[in-house]
Amino acid sequence: MKHFEIYSIDLHNSTTIFKLTNNSLFETQLTLSKDGKHIIFRQYSHGDNQKDFVDLQGRLNSLDLITGHIERLAKDFSGNVFGYTYNSDGSVYILGQLRTEVHIYTQQSSMDSTIHCHGWNGTYHLISSSPFGRTRAVAFVYSSLEKPKEVYIADDIYQLQSANAITNENNLFTQRDLPKTKVYTWKNDQDNQAIEGILHYPPGKFELKKLPLFILIHGGPHSASLNAFEANWYNWASIAAVEGWLVLEPNYSGSTGYGDQFVNEIRFHTLSRRTRDIMSAVDNLIKDGIVDPNKLNVGGYSYGGTLTNWLITQTTRFNAALSGSSAIERVLSCGTIDLPVLINYLMGGFPWEVPKSYQNQSAIYSLDRIRTPTHIVTAEGDVRVDAQQSYILERGLRSLGVPVQLLVFPKEGHDLENDPWHGKIKVREELKWLAKYGHGLKQNIS
Repeated sequence: MKHFEIYSIDLHNSTTIFKLTNNSLFETQLTLSKDGKHIIFRQYSHGDNQKDFVDLQGRLNSLDLITGHIERLAKDFSGNVFGYTYNSDGSVYILGQLRTEVHIYTQQSSMDSTIHCHGWNGTYHLISSSPFGRTRAVAFVYSSLEKPKEVYIADDIYQLQSANAITNENNLFTQRDLPKTKVYTWKNDQDNQAIEGILHYPPGKFELKKLPLFILIHGGPHSASLNAFEANWYNWASIAAVEGWLVLEPNYSGSTGYGDQFVNEIRFHTLSRRTRDIMSAVDNLIKDGIVDPNKLNVGGYSYGGTLTNWLITQTTRFNAALSGSSAIERVLSCGTIDLPVLINYLMGGFPWEVPKSYQNQSAIYSLDRIRTPTHIVTAEGDVRVDAQQSYILERGLRSLGVPVQLLVFPKEGHDLENDPWHGKIKVREELKWLAKYGHGLKQNIS
């Protein structure tokens, strides 16, 4: 991270490189202002060791090329900056996430307040405006859980609800009976913290009772499940719902869009505290009569898979578990992850500094408690979560007599982006595992 900085280069003399920043930010999406005096950029987080690293939500900054001063834009916005576009008049249009929504906000200058541009509920994924100021029109990509992505044009940023679609690439989905959704809210029964998530109902079963439940946990952990249309190997809640499952996507504490304090509540208790967020949701869904208490299932990818591993060491209530690219031992994570500063910060230090923290938040030391049939997915070349973690989990469960299946994708990394068939195979096999064990057909394990 010490060398993750913004630089400039003289195109007439490519050997001359100037370092413009000297900090611990993850800078991305750089835009040069029209007058050439500022660089606008997004940041992910900051800090170069476990003592000063603070993994906050996405920010938008402006770098003064004359003084070197960095100023935060949209200081009054409490959510996660998802993206932005810089306008010819010096203002910015900001894609800001609050809770499950990503809307458009404007800010004329760093001294001004951000203004919410009222549009449709859902997620504005990308936005663009004319760099020359010849038109006030804006183009954007938009979707919601029940409306697939398309590109739209609005005559003015304040006329978003009158925007017209200029593409029709996903019309096929509008002809299908898609799952209906709603936001579901509950409280952690230990600290009374309000948590929310998205419920995806099987087509034709909106708000019916006693449905089989599949909890799909997002990764990150600093991410969130959104009011956005997705149907892929990672965001596949709608696919599972079409197969008859009521799917809950929980935005547990640590998720973005709920304020910095909510994001950082995950520190020191990366798994144990999240357990109560998830299990409180289960208890409330049962209490409300929404789910069948005998048909509970859980899964996730990356951090979602890691939390799944932990959950099935804490309870035997789940019939089936889906563990994708997950960690089972935190010391191994510290030594192999491509972003070690994140692990060190979340755990409170290095393994030799806080060994109990690493042990207390590693599922491997409670593996003998697992009774849940578990499907495991990993990628051969994963540098975010080493495949050895999945090998350890599979070997441990097999030795314990727990039904387990390991699926390894060759020549793939964490994002499964090298072969599109791999994502299809992943979801297909996970659905088969849910169908086999998810309805309460799991074997008795002594």
